[in-house]
Amino acid sequence: MSKYIRYLCSILVGVGLGISVTLSGQENAEQYHHNFNYPLLLDVIDTVETYYVTELSQDELIAAAIEGIFAKLDPYSNFLDKDEFSNIRNANKGEYFGFGIEIATEDNKITIITPFPDSPAEQAGIRPGDRIVKLNNQKVDYSKLDDLLKEIKNHSQNNQSIVLALTHHNMNTVYEVTLAPSLISVHSVTAKLLEGNIGFIKLASFQDNSTEEMVKQLTLWQPLKLQGLILDLRNNPGGLLDQAIKIADIFLEKGRIVSTEGRFFDANSDYYASPQTMLLDVPMLVLINKGSASASEVLAAALQDNKRAKLIGQTSFGKGTVQSLIPTLMEGNAIKLTIAKYTTPNGRDINRKGIEPDIKLHLDAVTKEQTVPIIDGTHIHDKIEKNNAEADLILNSAITWIKTNS
Repeated sequence: MSKYIRYLCSILVGVGLGISVTLSGQENAEQYHHNFNYPLLLDVIDTVETYYVTELSQDELIAAAIEGIFAKLDPYSNFLDKDEFSNIRNANKGEYFGFGIEIATEDNKITIITPFPDSPAEQAGIRPGDRIVKLNNQKVDYSKLDDLLKEIKNHSQNNQSIVLALTHHNMNTVYEVTLAPSLISVHSVTAKLLEGNIGFIKLASFQDNSTEEMVKQLTLWQPLKLQGLILDLRNNPGGLLDQAIKIADIFLEKGRIVSTEGRFFDANSDYYASPQTMLLDVPMLVLINKGSASASEVLAAALQDNKRAKLIGQTSFGKGTVQSLIPTLMEGNAIKLTIAKYTTPNGRDINRKGIEPDIKLHLDAVTKEQTVPIIDGTHIHDKIEKNNAEADLILNSAITWIKTNS
């Protein structure tokens, strides 16, 4: 790809992830001046500034114009000021300040993609697929997602709490939580060797060092004769696309990983696996659920379509678009813009559909009273395993499948 391509993450409240494109200021400016109808916009701003009943500054009107542009686009595209851009760079390193939720619109409702591990949202009991009904006692409108995100962002930046009224997926009962923002650290890769030499890796997000950490962990297991490998992508909202591609490449010796398609030349790419692999002969299962989105879906689909692993759990979120971070001419700001859609190795468009697991588990009827302890008392992420029936059911089913089929 061209010298202008680099990869960054978009982990902010309600945003996705993707390729990051950096265009040179001169190239961007020339195109901007050539195509833009300055007189009309300046005339509108000048007229409103001069005659509108309430006084508005030029800065306010320009900000309103920018908001209007992004209101016309999808919910994953928006303008990032210096602080927001800085937060994204920090998120690439696994650390940011906020409430710990990913939000999007789904079926004309404002939906939680996933709460981050150990975040205020997770600690309050918010689950993937929950619907937001009210923010600070005001009803929310799915068509005004940008306004919702802006209010949440403002509360986070000012270190103020928010009150959310939500419903769980497929339930009508409303519950209310108060969230205080905090510094959230997301550890991308954690691992545990389960009984019977079954390797378990939890991949929480795709950060700058995710591939490096994955390779380190797999290297430790290379001398062992693993009975199986479980890759947990549940509640992984995504991150850096290049990291998802590189991790898929670790497990694949050949085949397409993902294809992207857009109007911008470098947004059109096919990514293929190289022959170098690790643990190629070890049976592999991938755990997914409603909170598995974007780059985690890229990885899961690559392993599924290339028949390297079976997927077990629930249908994933279904985010099949790619966002880019394009720095503006004003230093420090950026535009996060949807520039492409992606398809799986077999050509599937999973946007708003999600990925169907090979082994689908229906968890709606499972209650905490039905929780099954982890085999022989082995604990992974104790809080989750002890209190979350879904985690027990999916993980134990994966362990049973490996022991039965290896």
